[in-house]
Amino acid sequence: MDWLDALQHLRAQGEPGVLVTVTEVRGHAPREAGAKMVVSGTATWDTVGGGNLEASVIERARTMLVTGASTPETLTFALNEHAAVAHGRQCCGGVVSVLLEPQRALPVVAVFGVGHVGHELGRVLSRLPLHLHLVDSREGQLDTERLADVTDGAAQVHVHHSPVPENVLAGLPAGAHVLIMSHDHAEDFVLCDAALRRDDLGTVGLIGSRAKWSRFRGRLREEGHDDGALERITCPIGLPGIPGKAPAVIAISVAADLLRRMSP
Repeated sequence: MDWLDALQHLRAQGEPGVLVTVTEVRGHAPREAGAKMVVSGTATWDTVGGGNLEASVIERARTMLVTGASTPETLTFALNEHAAVAHGRQCCGGVVSVLLEPQRALPVVAVFGVGHVGHELGRVLSRLPLHLHLVDSREGQLDTERLADVTDGAAQVHVHHSPVPENVLAGLPAGAHVLIMSHDHAEDFVLCDAALRRDDLGTVGLIGSRAKWSRFRGRLREEGHDDGALERITCPIGLPGIPGKAPAVIAISVAADLLRRMSP
């Protein structure tokens, strides 16, 4: 897999990476200007020359991933026996500059329940550059023709029919944002419980009234979740003050509230 395929692979998996490019070469160096490689948290693809140069680049790239850096950085390496190194000397004799560009992962949003509001919400979110998971225990809600106006957008749409939707939730990547709006309160409750048993999700939202959430809070406490954990769930969801109960209006309100909560 070359660097370009690697970038596409990481985007498809919803993983961040760093694109490394040799931008300048003076004198002798193992790779020419324009050489590229990609670094993820656990793997690398292609090469910018090996040795101390590449090991130092990988180390810095992974630090950028851990810290969530978003600003590109330039590093310059002298490849001679006098240069201070951490990973072994390179004696090519030249000087190499490399550019490290963080490649942010696409956000992941999972909508549990693709009824009238969930369908409209899918239509709104599918116009955004993100991974959109649509999950429903009712197979008919995920009919290809019914979702044609969702799957034709910019989002990468993943459709899941599962009688046990909490299993889909368990398989979502870290940082995924979850919206719970199934057709059944019992299913909603199980999904809330499953979401709270993961501490690596992004935002978690539950559709419904304050009365519904009050009942859920009491039952979730009985399942062992403390008040700090319960604060991770937002209910009701949607921007306050937007009138109307039409599914499209609710969906726009929920989408706007989600984007607000997703912002750093």
